[in-house]
Amino acid sequence: MDCNVSEALVGPRIEDQLPASAAAAVKVVIVGGFGVGKTTMVGSVSEIRPLTTEEMMTKAGADVDDIAGVERKTATTVAMDFGRISLNEQLVLYLFGTPGQERFWFLWDGLFEGALGAVVLVDTRRLEVSFDVIGRLEDRGVPFVIAINAFPDAPVYPISDLRSALDLSATVPIFDCDARNRSSSRDALLTLMRYLHSLTTATPEPQ
Repeated sequence: MDCNVSEALVGPRIEDQLPASAAAAVKVVIVGGFGVGKTTMVGSVSEIRPLTTEEMMTKAGADVDDIAGVERKTATTVAMDFGRISLNEQLVLYLFGTPGQERFWFLWDGLFEGALGAVVLVDTRRLEVSFDVIGRLEDRGVPFVIAINAFPDAPVYPISDLRSALDLSATVPIFDCDARNRSSSRDALLTLMRYLHSLTTATPEPQ
């Protein structure tokens, strides 16, 4: 047999198989505007080799994609990113990274189906690209947390100013994150899970 036979024929790698101790699997999405670091986060934190659908950017997309602030970006997600992380022996998260460009947002409906919550990556150099993303989450009723990605030249604002600029309620967590760092990305996911837990245990307000 050819030593270069594909994985599709020989099955998944041992390291890609779901741990036998896993008792619950949860779907979460990583969202944000174009070029905010979604593919980077999925890749940095995934315990399996992530699936990506990145394609090289061409001049054909220049008239429809706003690359202001990310001019050095050469590839873009055209469908989704996929990864997996075990938060503990029992709980596994399936991670789906969404495409950032508005022309691919029609894919969001499928990616959000069954999702428990979302991490919104934000670039403070381009806060405006987050407005529509957050609005779409709110329209769908998907709980989310805000992760401020640590771009080297990004301005630093007080959390209160960011909350006001993004028009967020006082209960939505906002925190700093480095999508390139596995521990930081894992902490972002843990923050989301804690927030989701707090929503399920919150005492309803009296009518």
